[in-house]
Amino acid sequence: MKDKRIGVLMGGLSAEREVSLNSGAAVHKALVAQGYDAVAIDVGRDLAAVLEREGVQAAFIALHGRYGEDGCIQGLLELLQIPYTGSGVLASALAMHKLFSKQTFTASGILTAPFRHFRRGEAVRLPELPFGLPLVVKPVQEGSSVGISIVREEQQLAPALELAFRHDNEILVEQYIKGQEVQVGILEDRPVGAIEIVPKGEFYDYEAKYTDGMAEHIFPARLSGPLYEKALQTGLAAHRSLGCSGYSRVDLLVTADGECYVLEVNTLPGMTALSLLPEIAAKGAGLSFEALVSRIIDAATLSIKAD
Repeated sequence: MKDKRIGVLMGGLSAEREVSLNSGAAVHKALVAQGYDAVAIDVGRDLAAVLEREGVQAAFIALHGRYGEDGCIQGLLELLQIPYTGSGVLASALAMHKLFSKQTFTASGILTAPFRHFRRGEAVRLPELPFGLPLVVKPVQEGSSVGISIVREEQQLAPALELAFRHDNEILVEQYIKGQEVQVGILEDRPVGAIEIVPKGEFYDYEAKYTDGMAEHIFPARLSGPLYEKALQTGLAAHRSLGCSGYSRVDLLVTADGECYVLEVNTLPGMTALSLLPEIAAKGAGLSFEALVSRIIDAATLSIKAD
């Protein structure tokens, strides 16, 4: 890829814009330091024109959330026949849509928390749910724990629903699963390690993810040998079930009785100084941040070949 003009796509239009700008800046710096011809592009609705103007021949997607991680950008790049990093259109869309990803996990025999799906205007009544408190309320299509609440008491439900519907017209109400927060890094279709997250707050929320000191990272995750391997294989199975490619980070909850529940697959995991995939790759595979970025861009491809 060093003979191609690489566009680092960052920023974008989602609620995770600031995180994406940080990811993109780090990736751009790493590419330039290694001799790649890279240009940083803050993605807007004029992206197609910008890509043409800049002569971009390959794209490193450092976007997060809607319009970047959900298949939209991937579809545009397919139309323009510009190879890009990460998963293709369908896998990106499935992974971003929590309802469809959970349905895919279930169909593939992968454990995920019991849930119910609601659209705006539908009543959520605790007695009608197949599980009781505590429970988790989340938007169907958001990342970085945006709009998520843990509901432990009945009076917390209405504010949690209001927050989730502020970000999406569809939500999930899930059974709360108590367990270790474990995240598995996938690179080139193999698991490279599992890291345990111990947040300072109630769960690994937006603040804990992007504020230094708000969460402890433990590598390798504190699991027995067989359970560690089970976590790795569960992560890989989730990645493959959605048809992901390139790289991803799979979020799990590992319970005291040894069950691995898949929360979600992140097809464009963060690439900031506090991000987990670079840490997993460094500690699990001996890859520096620069080497990881190089491996990812050199694997850039298209899902659909031109006639």
